[in-house]
Amino acid sequence: MRITQGTFSFLPDLTDDQITRQIAYCQRNGWAVNIEFTDDPHPRNTYWEMWGQPMFDFKDPAAVLYELKECRKVHKDRSYIRVSAFDATAGWESVRLSFIADRPLEEPGFALQRQEGDGRSIRYTTRAYATDKPAGDRY
Repeated sequence: MRITQGTFSFLPDLTDDQITRQIAYCQRNGWAVNIEFTDDPHPRNTYWEMWGQPMFDFKDPAAVLYELKECRKVHKDRSYIRVSAFDATAGWESVRLSFIADRPLEEPGFALQRQEGDGRSIRYTTRAYATDKPAGDRY
């Protein structure tokens, strides 16, 4: 199962050249780029681990790509790695662009769990198969 989160998630994985062009676009717009990673890609898990510090002052996409490659070395084939761009402009002050730059070799997906409540009330929730294993052993 392929996790689809963020921009470009329904497209094939981006190449490093395409990632560099997206980073350049973010920098032209004055957005701070950061790299994050996780082994729990649940859609409500918005707090991924940050790789280093946000790159507010980086003007060259190659510097961000270098950090992405360093993150890949440490988390290769075990974690999702995402590139996010934050717009600090008054009125926006939020993430304007994010996309998954790397993913594990195997993506176990999610289970849909049914919960029955009072009367005929039924709720559904999702649970990531990846969380069946302890952190660090998920991929």
